Amino acid sequence: ALYVVNVERNGKIIYTWKGNQRNTHIGLYDLQTKRNEHLYTFEKNLDIISCSINNEKTLLAVSFCQYTEEEKASQLLQSVSKYLTLLIEIHPINNVRVLKAVDSCVRVQFLYPVEGRNASRESRLLLVSEDKYIEQFDIHVVAEEEHKVVIQNSGQLPRAKVVDDLVWAQWDMMEQRLFYIVPKESKSTLRCVQFYPDENFNSILESHLDIAVNDTQLKLVNFGYDYCQDQDVASKSLNLQVFTNKAGGLCVCCSPVSDTPHEIIYSIYFLHKGYNKTFTVSLERTESHQLKEVAFMNLDYYVAAYLPGQFLHLLNIQHPDLLCYSLFLTGEDARIDALQNCSIRSPRVSTVLDCHGGSLYNMSISDSALLQFLQKSKRDCERLAALHCALLYFQHTEYLEMQIIQWISENLSTCHSFDPIQEFIIASLYCRMCPETHNLDKLLPYTSLHDWIGVVPGVICATDIISLPMLEFQNSKGFWEKLNSNLESVKYAEPHLHYHSNMLRREWRNLSEEVRSISFGLLFCSFWDFYLFTNQREERRSSAYLRNIFENAKRVLSHLDTRDSEARLVPLFEEEDYQQQLLMGLMVAQLKDHLMRHLQYVGKKKIDQIVLDYVANLLNLVHRIMKEVWRRYQLHSCIFCFDERGSAGEFAVFHIMSRILEAANGMCMPLPPGFHTLHLGLGIRCLPLHTLLHYIDNGILQLTETCVRKLLKDLDDTEQNEKLKFSIVMRLPEALGQKVHQYWNHPINANLIARKYVKLLLEKLGNRQCSRPTPERLSVPVEFLPLNYLTNMLAEIENQDVHPYEKQDHVNARFVEETALKHTMALLGLKYS
Repeated sequence: ALYVVNVERNGKIIYTWKGNQRNTHIGLYDLQTKRNEHLYTFEKNLDIISCSINNEKTLLAVSFCQYTEEEKASQLLQSVSKYLTLLIEIHPINNVRVLKAVDSCVRVQFLYPVEGRNASRESRLLLVSEDKYIEQFDIHVVAEEEHKVVIQNSGQLPRAKVVDDLVWAQWDMMEQRLFYIVPKESKSTLRCVQFYPDENFNSILESHLDIAVNDTQLKLVNFGYDYCQDQDVASKSLNLQVFTNKAGGLCVCCSPVSDTPHEIIYSIYFLHKGYNKTFTVSLERTESHQLKEVAFMNLDYYVAAYLPGQFLHLLNIQHPDLLCYSLFLTGEDARIDALQNCSIRSPRVSTVLDCHGGSLYNMSISDSALLQFLQKSKRDCERLAALHCALLYFQHTEYLEMQIIQWISENLSTCHSFDPIQEFIIASLYCRMCPETHNLDKLLPYTSLHDWIGVVPGVICATDIISLPMLEFQNSKGFWEKLNSNLESVKYAEPHLHYHSNMLRREWRNLSEEVRSISFGLLFCSFWDFYLFTNQREERRSSAYLRNIFENAKRVLSHLDTRDSEARLVPLFEEEDYQQQLLMGLMVAQLKDHLMRHLQYVGKKKIDQIVLDYVANLLNLVHRIMKEVWRRYQLHSCIFCFDERGSAGEFAVFHIMSRILEAANGMCMPLPPGFHTLHLGLGIRCLPLHTLLHYIDNGILQLTETCVRKLLKDLDDTEQNEKLKFSIVMRLPEALGQKVHQYWNHPINANLIARKYVKLLLEKLGNRQCSRPTPERLSVPVEFLPLNYLTNMLAEIENQDVHPYEKQDHVNARFVEETALKHTMALLGLKYS
């Protein structure tokens, strides 16, 4: 049988097997070339404990046990050391040098230079002794004839003590880091030594942990794999591993031996966040012979806690604050077919070693399995965790987005503790934008939730604040720089760094009220009329501020990718919407100010681009949802035909649009121009009149000029249509009513216009005094004195240049008089001529 004994930094796997003559062979497997290479053969049956090969494949270090306890009991080997550590020249196979011959177990590990570095004449070897010390050997080699490489120094090799008095150690092969724990008073201290390509090393991290570590026997992780001994040590000591990820996350995962037969406890110390979470899981079924050791696996953005046959817990490293972002699986969902025992190690990111079978596996989260789990999940915590995992863990693809949008459209009413539309939009924006700039992930929101009061069945979670680790490094890039940035964010109260919409909502309301104070004629004019008008108004806010807001909106809209291969499937972005433009511009301004405060090292031009991308992507995501829903229900590009009732598909789309509007209002998020017109058009087609009016009165449906104008023009004046038109016209804002009344030539509309005209004139008159004028004689002689008095007064007000309907010349005192007469005679059943 083959057994993996080590995995080197370059991904090459060292393994051993026994030959026909009970010889012990050592081989090397290259993951990239898929080729095997024989390294060395011992002509006897040995138990290899540890093995490592240098980067140039010229030196092989091997540690093994020379005899068993039974052989020692035979009294023949009393003077022979039990463990032997050798350094072997293998290019070609030549000299063998003894590094250690002791009765304590020794592990070996060559250091590796950075990727792409030329072959070196010097190798460095770590030697780890179970006597609780680690030392480094410096080995110089020279090339002789016929490309033979031999060790240069014939005497003792130079060596230096790296650390001593440790009780636990873990090797990080990819980043060439040594994590170790030393006992200190009542607590344990985690430290880290970083090895550099220039042959130096230094201690770079120290963190105090409230973890009880058995100090009688050294526990080693990722220093080769001696299966029998490792299992014996594991049964007596703390199960502990350290994981890092490329975003600067640092986690300590540990699980003490449990004394309770039907529960298991494990803790994750999120050192980059300053707290730890301890989980107590009630086991469904246990066998007395089963090992209850949790296996921890590093999946970069997630840490997995796995107990075969029981559960698989995926913990979000970047956002561990809320339990709902962690996926807890049981039963068949938690089954990993290839890993059905408990002796599992994660030597590097997304790699798992089955120490019993000696097999190495690449591990990743399956997008298809995750989507299936999302679709069948019944609990909100599972849905939310799966949704975030799908959006943050996987690269965005059109197929993945389509599947998620389809799931959202089918489950809008089944998610009770979160809004799936909000989570989809915010998490998608976070995933798209954060890779652009360092530290942007700390400033943009990743969820719409502020807290989570739900529970995961069968799991008890306790959170404790811990002290932040101390770092000592200079000019170090990569992981240490990102970890330090994460720690600085925690010091400055990280939740308050994330952008939120509270201030935006308040500012938008204030500015909307301010803009509504403008005369009605200009309020609902075109976008550029209003834009130019701000140059002339003297408001509390400067005109420059308003111009800047609308200029921001213009830049966002020009930044949108509205090209649609399906010939504008959804009729959006086809009209102006000053309220949404105002919100767009404010969001750009406030998000820009937020980023400028915290990303001072990033240029203004770059921040401008980030903000424009963010708001434009937000609008595009809403458009994407609409397009998928439109395609799913096979709607046409134009649905504004009000003489027909809506189909079941249109009603479903209307319901989804109502939820999109609710999500947008909850986040104070702008919507694409034309959204409200489309929403209102579907509402008119799908809803009974009383429900339609209820939606309008409660602000769910907003009356827009485009939709109302088409309604008044296209529908004939049947009794039912008159009732609909009148109900809509009665609810129009003053300014919008002035623009669309002319499209409905009906006595009811004329009467309504006259009433509003009189009301506006009298309101504008205020306390003015006017003499009784002699107005121009009307075409129809009137002897009704109250009407004569009213028309005379209106004419006098008009003569004082108080005319609210300046753009409609036909609306004047004469219009009011004629309308009043027509209405009165209609009520009396008389014919007006």
